[in-house]
Formats: sequence, structure tokens, C-alpha cells
Amino acid sequence: MLIFLQVSVAFALFGVLQGMKTGVDRLIDQARADLLLVHGSLSLIDPLPLGLLARIRSVPGVKAVVPVELFGGIFQLPTQQVGIVAIRPDAGWLSAFTYTVAPEQAAAFANTRTGTLVRKSLADKYGWKVGDRIPLITNTAQRDGSTNWSFEMVGTYTDSDVAGGSDVILIQYDYFDEARLLGKGTVSHFNASIVDPRQAAAVADAIDRLFANSTNATHTESLRELAQMQLQSIGDLNFLIRAVVSAVLVALFFATTTMLMQSVRERMPELAVMKTLGFADSVLFLFIVAEAAIVCVVAAGFGLVLALVAFPFASKVVPGLSMPVPVVAIGLGCAALVALISASAPAIRAARLNIVAALASR
Repeated sequence: MLIFLQVSVAFALFGVLQGMKTGVDRLIDQARADLLLVHGSLSLIDPLPLGLLARIRSVPGVKAVVPVELFGGIFQLPTQQVGIVAIRPDAGWLSAFTYTVAPEQAAAFANTRTGTLVRKSLADKYGWKVGDRIPLITNTAQRDGSTNWSFEMVGTYTDSDVAGGSDVILIQYDYFDEARLLGKGTVSHFNASIVDPRQAAAVADAIDRLFANSTNATHTESLRELAQMQLQSIGDLNFLIRAVVSAVLVALFFATTTMLMQSVRERMPELAVMKTLGFADSVLFLFIVAEAAIVCVVAAGFGLVLALVAFPFASKVVPGLSMPVPVVAIGLGCAALVALISASAPAIRAARLNIVAALASR
């Protein structure tokens, strides 16, 4: 039972860590390489003048450019925070985002100055429906000094970028810019979709060269590149996972070997009786190894199932956790290998057992 519990816990950790790695790799692979973010050279929220829009749009290979302004609001309670994304819904604007919107709702949004598209999960959370007025308290003042904003819900959207935040609404940039007191004519960044994702680096360099010697220097990167940089900022995740898993397996090897040695020591008389009845040394060796392998593999399978149970909780930190079949196969293979190595010494001892000495100690 102790071996079973130790192996289960070890492979539950193995499963969660491998699922985390798979989730992170999936997030990076799903990030669009044909969607560029043009932001200030200092940070993602360094304000840029709206006037850069036309020059960015003129760069060869750029398909659509949309200004984006980010700020936050509160719905009713301080704990009910809502992200607000102000955009300009020009023709083809959806190509510059990872959003999916019904055509009629996208048209309604473009034709309603105070309209808002609400992420579907957020609408479900608060029970909002099309036609509702959504009042929000923000840290951005209007021209009359009020920080209270109200928007009319005209539809919902979904976002394929799982790292983009779930409590987010989209509003009209032109309406917001006209109504706000400060920061007029500036944006947080520009979203630019390009024709060929393979030319992302070249197009990004061309955009940055346009403003290299200006007071509004830019830094352009693809959504995929940004995801990779964010991952690198926390260190080498693959090395970390391998180091933790290796340490766990080594510790498991020593613990399993110790327990198997104790188990064989306590069953010496029974093993001696088996040899007396005609069981060969090789059979006893295989018996001990098979016993350890069954316990370890079954326990590893149980641990991997525990990891699957833990995924819904871990996905709050890293969305998209999964356990592909190769990970399961590797986990069960590692369990069998640990069992084989751990059981070798006890199995050899059992095979070399002296019958007289073992029965005399009974």
C-alpha cells in the first residue's frame, strides 16, 4: 500500500506537470503568427498617437489595422471587474482580432455608437442579454467629470485566445475617445493583420523602421512571439518540468527499492517453501519483478487519473491542459522501468535464497 500511494502521488505530479507543458505548448501553437501588435517601444501600454494608423496601414503586407485602447471598469461591486477594449470596427476589423462574432451582431456593433459586444461567458455570468444597458464605473473620466459609463449590449462574441481574459467587453473607440476627458487621440496599441504569416518578422521590422527616429518609436511583434516571450519570462519551463520529474523519479526509485527489500526480507520463509516445492530461481526472480511492475504500473495509472481530475483546477492557471496518449504511455513506461530497476536487487536476493537458512529462521 505504501508503494502504491507513493507511486500514485509521484505520477499524479508527473501528469499535472506534463499537462501544464502540453497546455503551454498548445497556447503558443494556437497564437496567431499573422496578427501583429504595434505598441510603444517601452511597454504594451505606452500611449501612441492615433495618427500612426495611416502609416502602419500603408506598409506592404498589412491587411487591416485597428486602434485599441484598454481600460477597466466595475459592475455593481468592486469584485465584479470588467475589462473594456475600445476598438474601431472598420471593414475587416475582425481579421485583426481572435474574436468570432455573428455577422448581424458585428453590423449592429458598427452602427451603434454606444454599443458593446460582450464576451459570451461574461454575458452568461451576469445574465446580460441583447438590448440591456450595462452601467460601469471606471477610472476614466468623461468630459463632464463623471466616471460612470453606460453601454448598450448589441451582441456577444467568443475569443479563441484563451489567455485574453474572459470578463471583457468591446466598445466603439470613436465614441469613447470623443467622450473621455483626457488622453484624446491616443491608443494603447494597434492590432495589424498581415497577408502572409511567414512574413511576420519582415513586416514588423518595416513598421518599426517607419517610426525609428520619431518620438513615438514602436515595437511590433506577433501574437505568437508575444506568447513565447511571456513564457520565457518565467524561465525554461521544459527544464523545470524535467528537473522536477527526474527528482521525483529518483526519490521514488530509492523509496520503492527500500520497501521491496523489506517485503522480500519478511517473506523469506514463504519464498524458501516455494523453492522447496520446485520453483526455479528464474521464476522467483520474475515473480518479484512482476509483482513490483503490477503495483507500480497500476499505481501510476491511478496517479495519472488523479492528474486528470486535477486538470479543471489547474486550468485556471494554465488553460488548455491535456494529457495526450504519448504522455500516458511515457508515464506507464517510466513506472515499469522504476519497478524493474527497484525490484532487481530484491529479486536477485530471492533467487539466490538459501532454503535451509531461510527455513531455519522461521
